[in-house]
Amino acid sequence: MLTLYIINTCDTCRKARNVLEEKGIPFKTHDLRKDGLSAGLLEHILERVPLLEALNKRSKTWRDLPQEEKDSLDATSARRLVLEQPTLLKRPLLEVDDDTILVGYRNGDYDSLSG
Repeated sequence: MLTLYIINTCDTCRKARNVLEEKGIPFKTHDLRKDGLSAGLLEHILERVPLLEALNKRSKTWRDLPQEEKDSLDATSARRLVLEQPTLLKRPLLEVDDDTILVGYRNGDYDSLSG
């Protein structure tokens, strides 16, 4: 079964969820705020998605970080920040199989998926 990692208040996450429901594709959701983001889950995601691709540098959370923290970001500090503030992950994240997680959602992204 597919897993859709979301932040419940995210409009793009809602669009992705609606598309999956309309296509009749079974999936479960994991709200990164409500259900949490453990170090193990973050590593699971980052084994499938490159860290720089997973970081949401357009988010308010990113913009609110001190500039020196952004400038000195490395893999270790990025993981720490994401664990502290899960909204730093791009979303939605759709885990389609053991090896693949799709990042973000735009119209048509899920067209190849079937229920």
